[in-house]
Amino acid sequence: MNASHLQLAQEYPPPNEEADIKRVIEIILEKYKLENKPGVAGRDAHPKPHGTVKGEFIVHDNLPEKCRHGVFKEPRTFPAFIRFSAAFFRPQHDKERDAHGMAIKLMGVEGEKLLEEERDEQTQDFLMANIQGFFVRNVKQYIALSEALLKKDSFVPFFFPGWNPLKWRPYQFWRGALALWTRVYNPLQIQYWSQAPYSLGPHAIKYTAKSRMPKTDTKPASDDMNFITEAMARQLKQEDVYFDFMVQFQTDPFKMPIEDPVVIWNERLSPFIKVATVHIPKQEFTRPAQMEYAEHLSFAPWHALPEHRPLGGLNRARRVAYETISKLRHQMNAAQRKEPTGFEEYDSL
Repeated sequence: MNASHLQLAQEYPPPNEEADIKRVIEIILEKYKLENKPGVAGRDAHPKPHGTVKGEFIVHDNLPEKCRHGVFKEPRTFPAFIRFSAAFFRPQHDKERDAHGMAIKLMGVEGEKLLEEERDEQTQDFLMANIQGFFVRNVKQYIALSEALLKKDSFVPFFFPGWNPLKWRPYQFWRGALALWTRVYNPLQIQYWSQAPYSLGPHAIKYTAKSRMPKTDTKPASDDMNFITEAMARQLKQEDVYFDFMVQFQTDPFKMPIEDPVVIWNERLSPFIKVATVHIPKQEFTRPAQMEYAEHLSFAPWHALPEHRPLGGLNRARRVAYETISKLRHQMNAAQRKEPTGFEEYDSL
């Protein structure tokens, strides 16, 4: 589409996208059923947990008018579960290079939600990863990635499909490699980004959560396979942890596209604005019953108010993919699929 025809906060779905999304779901389901067994079925996205903790999401006062939509409408504190995780499609030793995620689930959020089956739920999710841009541009590329993982169990065929250099995706390869470049020894100490865009009322935004820690761990907490969990537990035994939650507004529909999450929005065109604080108090979160409870929680970008609607092709695919796999996972594990309303059940474990 001609750049002059692009408008702010507008989506531009390509032809046949619904059929492409259907194909994505078919591939994901086939792979998921091959790799998971009843009773022990894991998550499809970010399957390895580092820990799910209790926290609060403190919306700041005196925000700019353009920020005051959805949960940022007025100053308020929401209780929240925050899940930290590894992105590789099967759990592995924490010494292996990997991308990492931070998922926030606010509770006590009034208003009808986007998903029909969850219209009356009182939750709002924000999902992020520790790499600013994604490495897949659209749903068609996601099909290619999914097929590579299904057939070859490797990302390489997606980035370099055959011997023809014209079909290679070197820029996207380096974007994916960037996620692995910096080792993470403690996920409480780094920064995370939404990667894809979202609505904030009538606007389009991306968001980020940046740790306030002045320095990061530079070596593993131990040789254990789950040393990242150990590092989190040690820190939260000693002190509270804080993240600044910020939003970045789309100000140029061409240079800051909705439909291409590979493109990082330039902060010189639109700097991030601090809108909330994520506070994680000192706590224990590693008891087996706590970990089991947390693994039954579902985090998805479409667990949201209309004011925070996910935007772009990958998010449109995620709407179907996340819900489909979440239902199947809970069914295979004979687990109840429900949104939390507070900490009472968790605290009793």
